[in-house]
Amino acid sequence: MGIAASARLADDVVVHDPALVNIYGCTIGSATRIGPFVEVQKNARIGRRCKISSHSFICEGVEIEDEVFIGHGVMFTNDPYPRATNADGGLKGDADWAVVRTVVRQGASIGSNATILAGLVIGRGALVGAGAVVTADVPDHTIVAGVPARIIGRTPSADAVAATSGCEAVA
Repeated sequence: MGIAASARLADDVVVHDPALVNIYGCTIGSATRIGPFVEVQKNARIGRRCKISSHSFICEGVEIEDEVFIGHGVMFTNDPYPRATNADGGLKGDADWAVVRTVVRQGASIGSNATILAGLVIGRGALVGAGAVVTADVPDHTIVAGVPARIIGRTPSADAVAATSGCEAVA
């Protein structure tokens, strides 16, 4: 465990306990914070100014854009039909399956113990409730919760936040 030489971390990434993570072959952007007991696999990308809380699993094929919050124990998947073996009984290897890409858009938040199935997009500013199982795309600025996750509300859009703060919205 630890941070492998194959991981590309910006100079100001904070890993709270480097001995208690498994980070390899990935890219992590500036000012991002990583908690203990987190795994970030090869070919995963995490943007700038993100917070990845403890015990989370970010697998190959996951792209997390800037300013995203990942709660404790969040699990991503990258194969909609996982199997340990091929039809002939042999163990599956890298050539026996294709990674399915998942994207978490800028400013989204994913609550503790949520599970995100492969191939989905979590929209800009969306909020996934704690313990949710996300089985479909989440539109921008939408709140989802439950098993399976269902839309239960909307988060403020950038324009609405700007209107209440007296600032102009930034695209």
